[in-house]
Amino acid sequence: MASLKNFKHMKISFQDGGAVLNLGTMEIWDGADLALLREAMNRLVLDQGCRMIGVDMSYVKYVPSGFFGMLFDWHERGVAIRLFSPQPRVERMLWFSKFFRKLDNTAFELDSHSDEELDVTPADIIDSEVAAEY
Repeated sequence: MASLKNFKHMKISFQDGGAVLNLGTMEIWDGADLALLREAMNRLVLDQGCRMIGVDMSYVKYVPSGFFGMLFDWHERGVAIRLFSPQPRVERMLWFSKFFRKLDNTAFELDSHSDEELDVTPADIIDSEVAAEY
C-alpha cells in the first residue's frame, strides 16, 4: 500500500476482491481529480492486479466529460467497474443511464452489453454530454 500513499486527498479501501476510490466530500471534480483517479486506477490494476474498481460518488454532482470514457476503457480491458451512491444528477447523465445497471440500492456496475441494444457508442454519448453543457 506504500505505493499509493501519495494520494493525500483520496481514500482507498479494499473489499470484495476490489478497490474502492473515494475523493471525500468534493462535489465538483475537475481534470486534476480525473488525473488522480486515472493514476490510482493505473497503479491498482497494472501494479497490484486489481480486477474490480469502485468509485464512491456520494457527494459528486459534476464529473468531467472524460470520466465515463476512462471507466469504459478499463472495462474494455476486463476490469469490473462499479459506482457507489451516485447523486441523482450523476444518475441522470445520459452515459450513466445507458451503460450502468443497478446492482442494489447503492451500487451500479458498468455493463457494456446495454450498448449493443443501442445504435450508439460511448464516444457518441460523451460528445452529446459535452455539447449539452455549452
